[in-house]
Amino acid sequence: MRRGAALAAMVIALGVSGVATYQLAPAPAEETARWREIAWPFPRDGWPSGRAFRCDGACAGTELYLRAKRGFCSCDRGVADDDEVDRVADIDLISPRFAAVAPGEEVGIGAMRGRARRYDLDRPDHTRHAALGIAVSRGCDLFVAAAQGSRGTGVMQRAVLVFLQTPEMKTWVTAALDGN
Repeated sequence: MRRGAALAAMVIALGVSGVATYQLAPAPAEETARWREIAWPFPRDGWPSGRAFRCDGACAGTELYLRAKRGFCSCDRGVADDDEVDRVADIDLISPRFAAVAPGEEVGIGAMRGRARRYDLDRPDHTRHAALGIAVSRGCDLFVAAAQGSRGTGVMQRAVLVFLQTPEMKTWVTAALDGN
């Protein structure tokens, strides 16, 4: 009886560890996001142009627009609520017709903290896209990201946040916030 119970426990343990290994394994290459830089697509406004990227792979067709807005937020509280994300995250550059689909959530990029919010966009060509707005702060400065694509915002948000955590992007964000 003990031998059977021990054998059963070992089979269960191996099965659970196998499932965990499968679920925690990195995504295959065809499922990972690959970002390539594209030209900044928006006309000049009161803020410096930023950088724009298009994703291939897991978030194919997603476009991401990034820029610093120095001296633009509350120095004491940073990005405190969803209304601020709606105002500053540059979603309106993509389309003036956007609507939040859920309350935002707290996010971090490096040491900066702020919020991300998901939107539906009505595009000028009468298509509907998913969008994501992110605003994080450092002192009195903001770093904003706006993404749009035809895929769901969950896939888009994961891919964008992973990309923004890469050493290259963290270095660029810091330089942009420092005015370089």
